[in-house]
Amino acid sequence: MKRKNYDLILRKHGEDILDSERYKSTKGYIQHGNVSVFEHSVSVAKCALMLNDKLKVKCNERNLIRGALLHDYFLYDWHDKDCKENIHPNLHGFYHPGIALKNANRDFNLNIIEQEIIKKHMWPLTVIPPLCREAWIVSLADKYTSLLETIRIRKGKGKMYNYA
Repeated sequence: MKRKNYDLILRKHGEDILDSERYKSTKGYIQHGNVSVFEHSVSVAKCALMLNDKLKVKCNERNLIRGALLHDYFLYDWHDKDCKENIHPNLHGFYHPGIALKNANRDFNLNIIEQEIIKKHMWPLTVIPPLCREAWIVSLADKYTSLLETIRIRKGKGKMYNYA
């Protein structure tokens, strides 16, 4: 499958999310390096589609895309230790899946698989492992994409955070 087809599949199943004003606000939050949460989440969704195809996992593409797009829907700057939404600044990796799930449930009609993807994408930090193949694929895609962004192999369009 060509990259263009992944874009079409992404748009087909995630259009309501991608066009949401609140979701568009994630363009203003940096995730890793200078990659926005929006850019990161779209990359994770595309990577999950590619992994699904290459590994022949047979995931439900709609669930895969929607869960991937919303997995980091926490809606705050996790780098800002004084941000009131960032309730445990040093433990963001442990807590943000629950915050993302709460926000996603508020703004979108999610099924049980999409909720599982969001809730478990940070495994093993979430302790209880994913219970469906879609959540496993998104978790793997998230880790791979995050690595590329953190070591700056994949760059975004936002401002750069220096972690040192």
